[in-house]
Amino acid sequence: MPSKKQSAHSPRSCPYPTGKLLLIGGHEDKGQSPEPSDESALNENFAPEIILQRLADEIGKRGPLVVIPTASGEPRNSAHDYQRVFKKLHRPTIEVLDIRTRAEANDEDNLKLLDQAGGVLFTGGDQLRLTALLGGTALQQHLRARYAHDALIIAGTSAGATAMSTPMIYQGRDDAGFLKGEIHITTGLELLHDVAVDTHFIARGRMVRMAQILATNPACIGLGLEEDTAVLVTEGRELEVLGSGLAVILDARACSSTNIHEIAPNTPFTMRGIQLHLLASGERYTLPTAPRLYA
Repeated sequence: MPSKKQSAHSPRSCPYPTGKLLLIGGHEDKGQSPEPSDESALNENFAPEIILQRLADEIGKRGPLVVIPTASGEPRNSAHDYQRVFKKLHRPTIEVLDIRTRAEANDEDNLKLLDQAGGVLFTGGDQLRLTALLGGTALQQHLRARYAHDALIIAGTSAGATAMSTPMIYQGRDDAGFLKGEIHITTGLELLHDVAVDTHFIARGRMVRMAQILATNPACIGLGLEEDTAVLVTEGRELEVLGSGLAVILDARACSSTNIHEIAPNTPFTMRGIQLHLLASGERYTLPTAPRLYA
C-alpha cells in the first residue's frame, strides 16, 4: 500500500495517464459542406466539425486550447484555420504557440502558457520537423508531465498525430513499402508507446508501409487513421473511434513468419498472419500494450 504522504501524481498511485490523446487522420471537417458528388455527402457518419467539437467538449472550461503549428511550413495559416473554426464553435479560446527553434521550446514564458492550457493541438505538416525541434526540450517534458498527471487533452492531426507515437514513421512514399528499407522510423514525442500511427491511411494507400513497420517491430500495434477520422485515447490504451471514416488496427504479435531479416535491401518482404481490425465511428478498442507514465 502506498503511504499517505505519497503524491497523488506518483506512478504507483496513478498507473494510467490522467490526460487524453486525440489522434486525427488529417483533413478533419472544419465546417465546410461537402459537394453532392463527394463521398462525405453519401456517408451517414458524416457530421460537420464532429471531431473538433469533441475536442472543444473535452476541454470544457479548463483553459485555452494552445495550437502548436511547428510541423507546418506555413504555421500562421495553419493556426488561423483553427482560430476560425473554434470561434465559430464559440469555445475554447485559442492561444498560438509558434515554436520555430529549440531555444523557443525551452523558453520559460512558453512553458507558462503550456501550463495554463486546457488542451494542446499539433497541426499537420512534417512530423520530423516537429520532433527535431521539440524532442528532448523542456516543452516536451512539460507536455509529458501534464499528460501523465493532469486532465489535459493533447490532439494532433496528420503529422501532429503521427508524431505522438513511438515508433514514428517519418519517411516513405505512399506507393512504397513492399521493398525492404523503403520506410524509415524514429522516436516520436513518446506519448503513445509501442504504437505506430499513420494518417490519411486509406486515401493514400498506406497499408503496406505500415506492415513493413510491424515486420521489423512486431511487438508494436499499427494504427491507421483515415481522413476526417480520429481516435480518443483514455488511460493510455482505451480507444474510441470518431468521425466519418475508419480506424485500421494492424496486429502482428501473432505473426507466424517473416523474411524481413533475411532478405537484401530493396527486395519485397513476406509476412504471414497479421490480424486486421476495421473500426467505424463509435467502436471501441483496447490497445494490447501497457501504457507508460512519466513522473
